[in-house]
This record gives sequence, C-alpha cells and structure tokens, in this order.
Amino acid sequence: MTEADLEARVDALTDRLETLETALERKDDRIERLETELEAREDRIETLETHARDLETQLAALESRLESHDETLEQHDNQLETHTTHLESHDDQLEEHDDRLETLEPKLTTTATKTEAALKKAEANKQRVRELQARELEKGAHLRADYVDETELEVDGGTLERITKADGHTYYRLPEQADPLARGGEVTLAYGDLLPIQQLARMDEEMRRSTTSALPTRLAAKLWKARTDASVGDDPWEPGGKGIDAYVRASDLKHWIRRQEPGTSDAYAKKLVSRIIDALLDLSRNRLAIRKRTERKNGLEYTERRIVLPEDVDIPGETTNATDR
Repeated sequence: MTEADLEARVDALTDRLETLETALERKDDRIERLETELEAREDRIETLETHARDLETQLAALESRLESHDETLEQHDNQLETHTTHLESHDDQLEEHDDRLETLEPKLTTTATKTEAALKKAEANKQRVRELQARELEKGAHLRADYVDETELEVDGGTLERITKADGHTYYRLPEQADPLARGGEVTLAYGDLLPIQQLARMDEEMRRSTTSALPTRLAAKLWKARTDASVGDDPWEPGGKGIDAYVRASDLKHWIRRQEPGTSDAYAKKLVSRIIDALLDLSRNRLAIRKRTERKNGLEYTERRIVLPEDVDIPGETTNATDR
C-alpha cells in the first residue's frame, strides 16, 4: 500500500472519528437533557406525593369533622324532638287555659264592673272627706297631718299652715286659727315659724329637688338635718365647747360632700364648700357663723374655717344648750 493510500485511509479514519465524536457529544447532550428531565420529573413526583399525603390528611380531618357533625345533628334532632314534645304539652295547657278563660271571662266582667263601682264610690267618699276637711279647717279645726292630703284641699285663702303641738303630733290649720276644741295641747311650733334651712331640712330629697335646683342649697339643708337627725347617718358635726354648740371643719365638709355626691372631684368639692357655707348663712338667717382657727397637723400649722353654731342663738323648736342636744 502506497503512502498516498495510507494518508487517504488516515484522513478517512480521522473524518470518521470526528463524526463519531460529534455523534457521541450529541448523545452526551441528549443524555444530560434526559437526566435533567428525569430529575425534574422525580421532583414533581415527590411534590405530588407530598400533596397527596396532605390531601389524605385533610380528607381524614374532614371525615372526622363529618362524623362529629353527624353526632351533633343527631343530638340536635333529639333536642328538637324533646322540644316539640314540650311544645305540644304547652299547646295542650294553653288550650286548657283558653277553656278556663272562657269560663272566667263572665266573672271577670262582673268583677271589673264591681271594682269600677267601688272605685267610683271610693272617689266620691274621698271627695266628701276632702270637702268635710276643708269646711272643718275653715271653721278653725286642727287636723292631724297623717290624715290630710294638703294638695287636694280647697280652702278659703288657699293656704294651710303646718304646726306641731305639745302632744308631739303635726297638724294642719288655716294660718293663726286656734283650735276651738283645744285638742293636742298648745301649739309649740308652726311651719311658718321655722327658719328657711329648717323648712328645707324637713323635706324629703324629692321635695327638696322640686323646691330648689341649686345643689349647694340642697346639701346645706341635708347638712343641717344631719346635726339633729340620726337617720341621716353621715354626720360631720362635732360637739363644741366654750359657747359653741356644734361646729364643722371646712376640710371635713369637703369629704362629706364627696360622700354625698359620689364622683365629685376634689377641686369641685372645695368650691362647693364655700357655696354651702354661703347658703347656710343665708338660710339660717345668720344663726351660724364662720370662724377661723389655727390647726396643727404633722408638725405644721395652718388656718382652717369652721362652721359654728353658737350656744346662745335662738333656733325655733330647738334647745340651744349642748347638754340638751
């Protein structure tokens, strides 16, 4: 074989080798692509398997909830059946009540008629009593306050006077009218003789509110009442001495106000102290007095106002000596 033939053969073999290498590279590329696709498919299969497991878990939870709901529905059905039975029983009872009502209606009508007649008779009797009371008062009678509704009486002059007699009872009369029968003893105190603060103190809370809308005035009346009426319960008055019957410190009055009016701020209570003091002086016609006294607390001295009731003042219907209080 010649050299040329050998070269030709080598060239052919080289070309074939290159062709084979190219084909092999293509196969390697394809194998890589297939491997990549296989890995992607394996990842997807793993994802689908995870998703399938999650779905199985959810399905098991739903089946469990469904079983629980079935049990709950069964319980509700039983309750509804029981409730239906109760309703049927109530219906039977209502039917019995209807039958009884039909029987009682004539009796109720008769009773209503009798009641209406009795009310008319009672009202007529009340009118007769009011008329008799008014005429007796105009003749000078003194009638016990317990038996008189002064707002319903029409008397000459339109004014009744509330008085207290020696027997301790309260009476109504026309102003300045003497009792011709002289019952109950002498008149010890007439309502008109009272100080304005005493008149307000004798009223109940509702009547005081209708008489005055001023909170300091109402509290002043309540404070005055606390001095002599244990039923008030909260009494800030202190017994006095050396010519003083009783007194209240301004600081104690502030705390008393806050107890009487829950929710009152400390600053507003301080303002109310001054306004109540002014009302007390005015309504007592200056029977009370304000005095300043030096006090000592925690080693410090300070000046505090006191509301003072002197022993020598004249209070209608009251004794003024501290020992008599």
